[in-house]
Amino acid sequence: MAGKKGKEKKEKKRIAVYVGLALLIFTCWVLVVMYINSRKPDFVEPSDYDPKVKGAAFVRVNQALIKQMYENWLPNDIFWPTVLLDNTPNFQLGQLEVVRYNVRVLRDNLSRMRTTDKLDPLAEGAFTALANDPYKWWFPSAESKWKKAYKDLEAYYQNLVSGMSSFYPRADNLIELLSQYVSLMGGVNTRLINAPRDVFMVTAQDEKEQRPESEKVKVDIPWYKIDDNFYYAQGVAHALYSSFKAIRVDFIEVLKDKNSLKLVDIILEDLSRCNFEPLVVCNGDPGSIFANHSLNLSGIFNDARQKTNSLIIALREG
Repeated sequence: MAGKKGKEKKEKKRIAVYVGLALLIFTCWVLVVMYINSRKPDFVEPSDYDPKVKGAAFVRVNQALIKQMYENWLPNDIFWPTVLLDNTPNFQLGQLEVVRYNVRVLRDNLSRMRTTDKLDPLAEGAFTALANDPYKWWFPSAESKWKKAYKDLEAYYQNLVSGMSSFYPRADNLIELLSQYVSLMGGVNTRLINAPRDVFMVTAQDEKEQRPESEKVKVDIPWYKIDDNFYYAQGVAHALYSSFKAIRVDFIEVLKDKNSLKLVDIILEDLSRCNFEPLVVCNGDPGSIFANHSLNLSGIFNDARQKTNSLIIALREG
């Protein structure tokens, strides 16, 4: 009888060891998957483009940003454990917003001599694909639409090289693109302003919004949204950095003519400084020992926005 009980105890211990080992392996797997999917992508630099073709760098950069997104798109993820992530998905949504702005201006302005000219079908196709719901997992999935946008931009690039499509790196087109950036950056910066905690309304920073009833914007942001806004803004800054790199290449003659090249370099420096990684995104008061990472990011991001606004003025009046 004693021997039987001893065997039962040993069997229970063996099962407990197996269960513990399985849980350890599972936990390690979860941590590895979460870590891999939480890493930020590298900055995109203009590459693999024909330097003789205007617009080539801009198209290639947007393709690279789209590729970064569709290779590991998380906002529409329904599988565990990546469904639990929220920082990287918000970062990717920020990237997507900038690419959408880029391709919209490419379709409406950069690819046409006049706004009354026919839309380039490939630029139009890329924009339409990017307009898909980023949270759709199926019928169609967001990733499939991003891949279509990539293919349309590839075809547009090949047409640029062969002369079948056009890209007009004029000052007025650059002003339109930068104006879109300023509008986007104003909205993002407003979302970042959440400290001190007794401030619940701020003046809207969207340059296009002039209505008196819209001068104040609510910024009483729930604590669980602080990191969402932070990483969304970092995604925007990440994609803007790459976009300005392409602008520096394709609009180099315009920038030199307007004595604005140094201003672009300063904007790039500001945007690169937005890429920092706090251990925990805090929302401390001004006098607190805890940082307010949203306001820290806002200060750098808003400086880039102001410089972009100055660049628009220089292009108009320089």
